[in-house]
Amino acid sequence: MQDARIALERLVAERGDNYADLSRLIGRNPAYIQQFIKRGTPRKLDEADRRILARYFGVGEQVLGGVPDRALPDRTAPARIGSDRLAPGRMANMPAVIAVPRLALGASAGGGTLDEDERASGVMAFDARWLRHLGVRPQRVSIISVDGESMAPTLRDSDDIMVDHDDAADRLRDGVYVLRLDGVLMVKRVAMGPLRGQFSVVSDNPHYPDWTDIDPALVDIVGRVVWTGRRLI
Repeated sequence: MQDARIALERLVAERGDNYADLSRLIGRNPAYIQQFIKRGTPRKLDEADRRILARYFGVGEQVLGGVPDRALPDRTAPARIGSDRLAPGRMANMPAVIAVPRLALGASAGGGTLDEDERASGVMAFDARWLRHLGVRPQRVSIISVDGESMAPTLRDSDDIMVDHDDAADRLRDGVYVLRLDGVLMVKRVAMGPLRGQFSVVSDNPHYPDWTDIDPALVDIVGRVVWTGRRLI
């Protein structure tokens, strides 16, 4: 199992990942992957954990200690994001997944919250091809939660939203954005005005205020909301 630990350590270094995020990707405590690589505990990866990691890195499971399969190439380099080329055999049915950081903060859809903590509190895994379909770069998106009801019914309290940080002020157009206004992080609808450069910050919920024709210099556009998910109760 020494070879599996060496291979995983190399894959982590090549992709630029960290042990804690990979541990969360497979639903383990943040120290799990580091302990496996550095201390040999556990002695081998659980089958389900190995399968997820193999799909994430785009390698055959045998690279991480699984039973060798002639249909799976013994690749030790991660799949290149942005390429539609797939390895033969079962790899064609094993799309690479991307761990998108889930930030430890909420974008207010209510009275406003201060943006004081942008640490990653975990990750959410997405299919790489689906992210390309959204038109986003995996390294330039993050997941945050909605705080409040001012964007209801479009967004509700505790919804998760994916923010494209590439799609910011230089591409500003009508849509839903995460932005900072007077130092407060919030998610609101941006409505472009008739005059060049002017826009309004709008709440979808009519019981909350709007800001019309505001000075663009007062607003820091963090990114455009491109996806949302919510728990059904």
